[in-house]
Amino acid sequence: MRQIIKWRWPIVIVLLIATVGLFLAAPNLSKQAEDAGAIQLASDADSQRAADILQAAGASEETISLVIPLKDKISASDRTDIGQIVTDLEKLDKPVTGVLNPFESEETEGQLVSKDKKTVLVPITVDGSQEEITALAEKIRADVLPNDRTIYLTGESLINADVNKSSQEGLKRTELITVGLIFGLLLIVFRSIVTPFVPLLAVGVTYLMSQSFVAFFVDWFGFPVSNFTQIFLVAILFGIGTDYCILLLSRYKEELTAGHDVETAIVNTYKTAGRTLLISGIAVLVGFSAIGFADFPIFKSSVAVAVGIAVLLLVLFTLVPFFMATLKEKLFWPSKSAASHRDSKLWSRYGGLSIRRPLLAMAIVAVITVPTLFTYDDDLSFNTVDEIGEKYETVKGLNAISDGFGAGESLPVNVILKDDKDIVTEETLPYAEQLSRELVKLDGVKSVRSISRPTGEVIPDLYVDRQLAQIADGVKDANTGLGEVGQGLEEVEKNLQSISGQLPAGDEATAGATQLQQAADGLGQINQQLGAVGQGLQTTQNIPQAVGTLSALSEQLTQIETGIAQAATGIEQQGAQAGQLGGGLTQLADGVGSANEGLQKIEDGLTDVADILTEMGDSKTIRGTGMFIPKETLTNKEFEPVIERYAIDDETGLKFEVILNDDPYSPKAIETVAAIKKTTASTLKDTPLEEAKVAYGGISSINSDLNDTSKADFSRTVAIMIVSLFIVLAIMFRSFIMPLFMIGSLLLTYYTSVSIAELIFVNGLGYDGISWAVPFFGFVMLVALGIDYSIFLLDRFREETINGLETKEAMYISMKKMGSVIITAAIILAGTFGAMMPSGVLSLVQIATIVITGLLLYGLIVLPLLIPAITVSFGSGVWWPFRQKENKK
Repeated sequence: MRQIIKWRWPIVIVLLIATVGLFLAAPNLSKQAEDAGAIQLASDADSQRAADILQAAGASEETISLVIPLKDKISASDRTDIGQIVTDLEKLDKPVTGVLNPFESEETEGQLVSKDKKTVLVPITVDGSQEEITALAEKIRADVLPNDRTIYLTGESLINADVNKSSQEGLKRTELITVGLIFGLLLIVFRSIVTPFVPLLAVGVTYLMSQSFVAFFVDWFGFPVSNFTQIFLVAILFGIGTDYCILLLSRYKEELTAGHDVETAIVNTYKTAGRTLLISGIAVLVGFSAIGFADFPIFKSSVAVAVGIAVLLLVLFTLVPFFMATLKEKLFWPSKSAASHRDSKLWSRYGGLSIRRPLLAMAIVAVITVPTLFTYDDDLSFNTVDEIGEKYETVKGLNAISDGFGAGESLPVNVILKDDKDIVTEETLPYAEQLSRELVKLDGVKSVRSISRPTGEVIPDLYVDRQLAQIADGVKDANTGLGEVGQGLEEVEKNLQSISGQLPAGDEATAGATQLQQAADGLGQINQQLGAVGQGLQTTQNIPQAVGTLSALSEQLTQIETGIAQAATGIEQQGAQAGQLGGGLTQLADGVGSANEGLQKIEDGLTDVADILTEMGDSKTIRGTGMFIPKETLTNKEFEPVIERYAIDDETGLKFEVILNDDPYSPKAIETVAAIKKTTASTLKDTPLEEAKVAYGGISSINSDLNDTSKADFSRTVAIMIVSLFIVLAIMFRSFIMPLFMIGSLLLTYYTSVSIAELIFVNGLGYDGISWAVPFFGFVMLVALGIDYSIFLLDRFREETINGLETKEAMYISMKKMGSVIITAAIILAGTFGAMMPSGVLSLVQIATIVITGLLLYGLIVLPLLIPAITVSFGSGVWWPFRQKENKK
């Protein structure tokens, strides 16, 4: 330290040059956080795999929507105005890839106009980055949308952009409020105009350097970054940096008051408070470094704080001694005495209770903390919309969709099936419909839109029962047709017999009459056989046999028609009367021909039915799915738009849109996604689609992945963090007992604080739960920062025991000396987190609530009552398994 004091000017100059150089050269950390996105999931997460599949398939488009709420039911002028908007939108270039006109057809109008006819959606398909989509939204607002209508633009990318915007605005407010708050508190604590500038300058240099280092690390090493990174750097560095400065300045003032010269006071300060600061800094550094073991990039992004702590330690051991050595006693001008180093009367009273009556002190802590633990339900919220509130247009749009169409309509769950081969075939689609059918049965699912039900409604004609009913109707119609043909032929038969009796005498007439009689007899036989065919269709449904019989009868009718025509020609040549009879025979021959044509149509129809029945018989899908898709159905032009919408990657993939009953952001939606995953796996088992890759997209699926990832990361990171802190504290304090109750007291404080936060935000304000990232960050912040205060106290306790004091006396002295420092530090750190309150970002407000509650609870109740009580209860055994050394004087 004496060398640092000696070379303080060159050190400070180099430090300032490095700070300015890094700041000017470093990338923009805010822009890096925006580019990283509000939600970053691991590559093996279902929703991320879905996004990767769609991107690889060239189907990564997303939809933003114009939401048009109307005061009254839609009118003709509304339709005209909206139609013009659609026309203008269609003229836009990239990233717009398509615009769906809500009045294009009855089907689209049914989907895009609400049932009460007061809300209209205009979906716009886009393919671009969030920045491009945000720019498009601004262009649409400026150039396309009329000023005299209320129209909202909303969509996942636009909501995320608003979250980023809100976070950056919150960061700026937090920075200003933090600096002002810290300056005011330090002014009160030290009653000096000069002193507050030392922590602010030290922490300011630390923040600028840390931000620059992190920005470089993001570019060079892919360092994790998120919207939380800068805000946490500001809150923690300004808070903990100020705490450390208070610790150093308080001890420095104490050393000056004891009569030491400036250099000796600085050296003694860093031997004592500096050691405490180093232990605390290392503990916090280890705590935040442990976050690096998390899988979730957003959680890992707070590792940046570890970088900040490392820089802070460097600055505190260089820049602060510079001010101490340079300003000397003027550091505290104009105050001649600082309140920060005075003995704490409050903690003296606490010490009298916790040291003399430790069991009572423990009971008081239990009464204050334990009851709230029984109210904790661990309710989490994944509602991104809550983060920014209802002042944003995107949120108003979502609410309008929810009011007009139902909460789940705005952001469906996408189920993606992807195979290496074509899965859009007659053999596989019945199983796709089977999946749709099973999904729509789930509680929480409103409807499913897929290739087999493009509007969300079942297509009955694809089901065998409907097809068999249609076949039965066809057979019935054929039977009716056979009866009509039979009646016609019977009439021909009667007319033939009548004409045969009217023929004049003569050999040719006799021959004609014989020929006509044979024709009549043939028609009679055919009629009998037609009756038998009709009877057979009614009873046996033997369509192939009926077809064969009709084919034979058709040949006979052709022969009879030919015979009648020949007889007619012969008779017409015998005179006028015979000629008239011959003309009648020609008409009868034509009647037989018409009957034959009718019979052939019936035959063709029955042949088609027989072919379909044969296909059904050969089909392997009917028994399992109840569906049958005839050949050439998928090549029908009417089916092309459906395939284009729900098939991906050259028909090797399928997309299902699952519309939920509940708000897509709600906890209930996450439960529904879990049911969708389970149902999909069981439905596809033992089907041709079993080998297809399955992934799940949409905001509800993302939130489901967030739920799984955050819980797993929380458990793992907490364990690593606690073990790491235990090892560091055990080494620093040479005790296994102290680290246990230090960490245990913080765990008690954390769960009490998060329980109080849940009571406020869930039970009081009506939110679905605490924001999903809050428990993780709240734990990390409170434990990593709160451990400082127990270190402040117990390291002073260690110092006093080394100086020969017995346990109770050493603890009492430590509490008097450190009480004011700890209370002041806790208030200042709580204040820096309090600066997050006006940020407008719900998760930051909740994190601040947990940390503020925890710090004040710990600094005013748990630490002064529980830690001393446990320590004196162990006595000298508190150092187990080591023995405390004493100074040899």
